[in-house]
Amino acid sequence: MLKLKPNCECCNKVLSPTSTDAMICSYECTFCKTCVEKVLLNVCPNCGGGFSHRPIRPKLARRKGVSLKHQPASTNKVHTSYSIEEIELFAKAHCAIAAAER
Repeated sequence: MLKLKPNCECCNKVLSPTSTDAMICSYECTFCKTCVEKVLLNVCPNCGGGFSHRPIRPKLARRKGVSLKHQPASTNKVHTSYSIEEIELFAKAHCAIAAAER
């Protein structure tokens, strides 16, 4: 189950569980859409993969026990261990390769 991390790992922007601005890679690294497009160039600085919009967990249990109330979002903030300079160099070196080919 997705952790629904509460922040962008690059700029620390708050990403609520219902945010349509949250993007994740296949390892669930979480970044805001602005950082993915302008800084990361759709290259995850941690794994080199691409990003997709993070799904939004339903607020109300439309099926018994299945909702944000029953499986709350994480409150643990995560920050990338790479500097902006390292991220930009990594992104530029890999962005020309389609995410499916990386």
